Amino acid sequence: MNLLSLINIEFKKIKRSHIIWIIIIPIVILWIPAIINSNMNFEMQAEGISPENNFFIQSFIGLAWFMYPATLVISTVLLNQTERSNKGILKMLSLPVSPTLLCIAKFIVLLLLAAVQMVFMIIIYYPSAAIASQMNDYQLMISPLIILKETGLIYLSSIPMAAFFWMIATCIRTPVFSVGIGLASIVPSVLVMNTKLWYVYPMCYPFYMITALQGEMAANFDTFTIKLIPWIPIAIIITIICLIISCLFFGKAERR
Repeated sequence: MNLLSLINIEFKKIKRSHIIWIIIIPIVILWIPAIINSNMNFEMQAEGISPENNFFIQSFIGLAWFMYPATLVISTVLLNQTERSNKGILKMLSLPVSPTLLCIAKFIVLLLLAAVQMVFMIIIYYPSAAIASQMNDYQLMISPLIILKETGLIYLSSIPMAAFFWMIATCIRTPVFSVGIGLASIVPSVLVMNTKLWYVYPMCYPFYMITALQGEMAANFDTFTIKLIPWIPIAIIITIICLIISCLFFGKAERR
């Protein structure tokens, strides 16, 4: 089997699971308080940020700091469990399938699911901004180019984080422990991103992206500087290392 065939099989498995709802429901929940409390965006004008920019920033901060990483953690565990339940991994390994190729295919599916969540975040933004604008008699919608650019940056910057979560889910067979470690690793991102070595901690990458944009939009906020060097090389190295470890441990217990 080639990589595309394996990816197609994985999507067929997803259709029978609840992963898609885990992706969609948090996004809906995220926008509800943003709409209800949309009047609070006018209080931030003293910080030099417009209400429409703040409406966008606050919701995407909630996404980038916790909601999106937490969804990735749960998705990695569920993708692994589709193989371990009913000894599915044994059935797959009995076929002429490379465990390494299967591991890579599942990781690609994880990234595709993450992309779906980001697209859904964009889709929900527009009706949310329209409702909030109507409630406050003020245009809270910003340029689509900013939305697309920042969403793309959050997604691309999250790939090393996704690789780390995938490694944890692959190496630790007990779901409760892998979920616990994944969620616990998200919390320190607030502290790490304020240090000079933020680029060595992939869990803070998406949060750093949106916070840097907030600094650009708010005149009275400190601006986080994004330096591609050494960030990009280190992010690539972290991703490769995590994927290598994942491939080495994927299905290792079942192959004994």
